[in-house]
Amino acid sequence: KRVIGIKIAPHKMNMREYIEQQISALNDLIRINKDRIAGYRKRMETTPEEDLEQLTSGMIYQSYQHIEELTDNIYQLGGKPARPDIMSGKFYHSWTDLKAFIFKETRKKMLDYCKFCEDVVKAIYQKAFDAQELHWDKRGAALLQKHLHDVEGSYHHVLMLKRGFAS
Repeated sequence: KRVIGIKIAPHKMNMREYIEQQISALNDLIRINKDRIAGYRKRMETTPEEDLEQLTSGMIYQSYQHIEELTDNIYQLGGKPARPDIMSGKFYHSWTDLKAFIFKETRKKMLDYCKFCEDVVKAIYQKAFDAQELHWDKRGAALLQKHLHDVEGSYHHVLMLKRGFAS
């Protein structure tokens, strides 16, 4: 960068700034998991099919586990988890609510909704994992990789159920 002919070196972050960015990213993932829980709870009310109820219950439980692990990691970094009243994640929730409105009632539509939601969650985890500027330590990288693997497993379960659906 140049300002009035003077070359300015890019800002190098200190360790605390890296940690603060990591905490912020982990808090975003907590919010996404909370939104995932809320979205699937709503959908459980509209699905009478036991296997779909088990699917959404499993993903809700998975998100609770992820929140607990992310919270532990935040505390280990010396941070505080996001307060539940902070409204980040509303964009994700708005899209999933829109999809829920569009995809009401049928088995195929419910599975389409689940696939869409898991695509969103996978993309967000992948983006956090790939973010070079966050410089994840081994523990943080392993946690994100585990969660990404869990979500990919849920995604593949949804796909498996979709393939079994005959229209």
